[in-house]
Amino acid sequence: MREIADYLRPAKPTDNPFIESSGGSFRDECLITNWFLSLEDAKEKIEAFRENYNSFRPHSALCGLTPDEVVADYLKSPELSILERY
Repeated sequence: MREIADYLRPAKPTDNPFIESSGGSFRDECLITNWFLSLEDAKEKIEAFRENYNSFRPHSALCGLTPDEVVADYLKSPELSILERY
């Protein structure tokens, strides 16, 4: 089975817009807005961003659901994803 990296061209972030969007959000909403005073401080702030991004923020690419909601639905019934219902 081929991996997605096999299809991406070097230095072409538009080949994978989902990763580019996520990276942009991380950069704009976490890295630029925070001062990291130590490695532990950075880990705590990045983990808080990750929890918020995955658990509380709805994503338009996921039909207004959070990534955690999509995963929970998939684990209940892997044969029919909630995203296929829309």
